[in-house]
Amino acid sequence: MMNLRIQRPFTSTPRRQEGSVSVLMVIALAAMAMMAALALDGGHILLNKTRLQNVVDAAALSGAKTLSQVAGGSNSASTTRTAALNTLVQNANALGNNELATAVGGNAAAFAVVELASSVYGPFSYPGPSDAKYVRVSVPSYSLTGFFWNFAQVFGAGGLGAKAVAAIATAGPSPTNPCDVAPLMICGDSTQYDPAAGMFWGFQFGDLQVLKSAANNSSAIGPGNFQLLDFGSGGSSVREDLAGGGSVCRNVGETVQTSPGNTVGPASQGLNTRFGIYNGPVSASNYPPDMVTSSSNPAITYNDSVTPAQTLYQGQPVISSGGNLTAGSNAILDYNDWKASVAACVAGSGSGCQGGGVFERRMLKIVVGDCTGKQGGSTTIPVLGFGCYFVVQPMDGGGTQAQIFGQFVRECEGDNVAGPSPSTDSGPQIIQLYKTYINGSGTPSTDS
Repeated sequence: MMNLRIQRPFTSTPRRQEGSVSVLMVIALAAMAMMAALALDGGHILLNKTRLQNVVDAAALSGAKTLSQVAGGSNSASTTRTAALNTLVQNANALGNNELATAVGGNAAAFAVVELASSVYGPFSYPGPSDAKYVRVSVPSYSLTGFFWNFAQVFGAGGLGAKAVAAIATAGPSPTNPCDVAPLMICGDSTQYDPAAGMFWGFQFGDLQVLKSAANNSSAIGPGNFQLLDFGSGGSSVREDLAGGGSVCRNVGETVQTSPGNTVGPASQGLNTRFGIYNGPVSASNYPPDMVTSSSNPAITYNDSVTPAQTLYQGQPVISSGGNLTAGSNAILDYNDWKASVAACVAGSGSGCQGGGVFERRMLKIVVGDCTGKQGGSTTIPVLGFGCYFVVQPMDGGGTQAQIFGQFVRECEGDNVAGPSPSTDSGPQIIQLYKTYINGSGTPSTDS
């Protein structure tokens, strides 16, 4: 009798599967570990990239602001770089930036590069051109601690390279709307406007102008007008606006309303705060002085009993040449002197610097109007543009010598936003960050 045996198909047992599962577990754990490592290190990179960019942005803004104050002065490039690096160090030492502070150490100049240029598109270098306006701060490589960075590269991610981040920022001036306009106006000539030749409605750099006339002076606007504009409620508004507390904005093509009356007291009380002189309801806490308040003594006077009218200093006619004011053999403290003194104050080497003084308090934005055919009284004047004027001396509180004298510095204009070529813009300015452009082109860097 035949013995039949039924053969069962081969089947694996749990014991036989243990080896395969172990291999899969090892692979899975390795993949999870690598993902966790990359996630941890990636988050660390993003956090420090943000921190670094904030620090570099602040340094560029600080450098550009300082450059706007010291441009044209001696050692302006080194003063700008020092200010930028000081700001970088201060921000790196802020709470929570311990790793960044350690990387900067005591040698910020080796950690970051500061360069200057006359155009936002570059080229940037140090010390840069004499007419530099833009500042670029860059950190080429900020090395970071690698928690699992090397471990991740063992598993095939060797292309990661060293764990480091970089940042770059560019800052400089940008035009803005002509706001905080002084309630003053001068009459200009629309036919004498040629910026390429340095001519603005008949005014050139350094020209000394009467920004507010006084009692018994003739007026181009007509009788009863002393070049004051109506921006509000009489004398109190004149005081506040001349002190710098106004917020009136105007644009070319609009009109302004003249305000008849001399308003000597409020006008002098407001304007003279810029020189640290406080009379009436004004205070240093609300209206601080300029960084430099010096002016010539005796003061400049005005004589319009002759034709043409004359500005006089110690009995001699005042002459302007390249921004330098003289009268006979007498030098007068002028815009160029003030600018050099301010640059020295910013650099920490100046004398006569005002504690708590504010940059450019002696600069006024003045309406330039078309006074053609005006007959006096309260009247509307078309706006030709805006002039940035340096106030030469405090205003006298007496009626016959209550003029305000200013030197024309530049045209003030703006459209509230930076144009496509910011380096060609002019006028009232703020310091802002720009995209960083590569190799003088219009291509922005991805790190800016």
